[in-house]
Amino acid sequence: MSIAAEGLKRWHEVIDGGSDPAALAAIMRDDAVFHSPVVHTPQVGKPIVVAYLTAAGATLGNGSFTYVREVVGEDTVVLEFTTEMDGIHVNGIDMITFDEEGLIKDFKVMVRPLKAINKVWEMMAAQLERQKA
Repeated sequence: MSIAAEGLKRWHEVIDGGSDPAALAAIMRDDAVFHSPVVHTPQVGKPIVVAYLTAAGATLGNGSFTYVREVVGEDTVVLEFTTEMDGIHVNGIDMITFDEEGLIKDFKVMVRPLKAINKVWEMMAAQLERQKA
């Protein structure tokens, strides 16, 4: 089994378990990097990456979220997803790169169409604010 396949298995276990922040942190490197579709600069470090993925789980991970395609390489997976947010269809990709131990080292999210990007930005910003409180 490739590093990516093993990491993907753990990713699905965490997501299926409700995206608990401690569980997310357990499958991530300390120096993990998150690339947001709406934030220009990469977000570096386990705490900020966990915060973004937890917020994404709370906003995107509603009852309509589903992965519709998975492409698995040696150390990277590309996961296409769809979801509905306030009546707006969101189509996106999670690109996850794992280190030699199967921990997440890089997580990139891309979203389309523009209307969906705007909705993701709006809802993620609100969720991140709630998490700070």
